[in-house]
Amino acid sequence: MAKIFIIDDEPKLLEMIGSYLSREGYTVVTESDTTYVIDKIKSEQPDVIILDVLMPVMNGFDLLKHIRQFSPVPVLMLTAKSEEADKVLGLELGADDYLTKPFGLRELLARIRALLRRSQLTNPSSVHEGQNNSFLTHAFNGKDASIDDVHQEEVLQVGALRLYPQRMVLYKNSETINLTPTEFKILDTLMRHPGRVYTRVQLLEKLGDAYIGYDRVLDTHMSNLRKKIEDSPQNPKYIVTVYGIGYKMGQG
Repeated sequence: MAKIFIIDDEPKLLEMIGSYLSREGYTVVTESDTTYVIDKIKSEQPDVIILDVLMPVMNGFDLLKHIRQFSPVPVLMLTAKSEEADKVLGLELGADDYLTKPFGLRELLARIRALLRRSQLTNPSSVHEGQNNSFLTHAFNGKDASIDDVHQEEVLQVGALRLYPQRMVLYKNSETINLTPTEFKILDTLMRHPGRVYTRVQLLEKLGDAYIGYDRVLDTHMSNLRKKIEDSPQNPKYIVTVYGIGYKMGQG
């Protein structure tokens, strides 16, 4: 069962969202004070965070910065603001989706379910249960994908990078690299077709409607990915820019 952490300073909104999501079968944790919320997030380990931007003590943007220092948990930002600059800032800081108040509860639920699917959490009753029984290896050298033990899981490998999509785990050699859901989606897309050039529009479409039209946000995520996976982010070998077009996965 998925756990949803809701952070908002409006008691009525917390009660309304919490009750609705509880009826839908989710475990709900609410918080209206950001003073000790970081410790609470670490202890509760939610599957999705719903985070209001306009919060006392620490606003949602600053709180998101702190969350991204230790967790790739999907974050849905809530705000009464509709300015494009606020949406861009939230996405650049690592938010995975953005919803402007007022909003419908059904739309909120659809957004949460989409975030859970992107995190390989398909519904509240199957969270953390089971793995894909196929084993598929994509090697950069062009070899055909191979089917091995049916009890093993899918692996995408390019150079020293090994990505396990079902668990959202990335290794570079023996080191574990933490990815946000957005970074994972980008890398998963590129590693499935090494050498293929994706336009910015194609990659933004892969990330979902919240990202359509925000090329600058995509470039920010690419920069963050390079810092995590490249030996030299200034001279990238994995995430290669194809100038005037987009990006591709290099050999590493």
